[in-house]
Amino acid sequence: MSYDPPRPAGRLLLTPEDREAPARVRRLHRLGLAQRPQPALDDFAGRLAELAGAPYAMVNFPVENGQFFAGLHVPDPAPAGAGDGTGPAFGRVQPRDHGFCPHVVARRKALVLEDVRDYPRFAGNPVVDAFGIRSYLGAPLIDSTGTVLGTVSAADVRPRPWGKAGLETIKATAADLMARLERYAGDGLPLL
Repeated sequence: MSYDPPRPAGRLLLTPEDREAPARVRRLHRLGLAQRPQPALDDFAGRLAELAGAPYAMVNFPVENGQFFAGLHVPDPAPAGAGDGTGPAFGRVQPRDHGFCPHVVARRKALVLEDVRDYPRFAGNPVVDAFGIRSYLGAPLIDSTGTVLGTVSAADVRPRPWGKAGLETIKATAADLMARLERYAGDGLPLL
């Protein structure tokens, strides 16, 4: 775990160290992933957002200098309560210390945050203020070699009880996508 200096307003941001990054990046390149947006993964993120009833959904691959959302669903327009309207747009690339996916990758297991403000380590995350994120549900994409390639996740601008059903859904969704990625990525075939 790396400890960054205090953030504005005295917040401390804890971002886990990513020791598997070199192996992941090599594997992602071999599979032809994390190099450009994938329309099939955007569609997947859209279906995940609908399934979760959340305004945000992502297929995220941590890369050399941050995170790359190869699949992305964001609300248009931003939902009420999402930041103050002066922050950056939620784009395909984010710094590694933005969001909660790096924690899922380091933990190698799903993460459920019903209200991110209840957890000091997560309450100060930049996406809380910039995009109004208040709840998060994510699961790792672990391939057949045991490498965590990335995550699938959903996020909401309101606290919400994801519950056991949400946890089971995100884990099943991650397993399904990982099977599809290994079967079709790199072959240029449709993923979904």
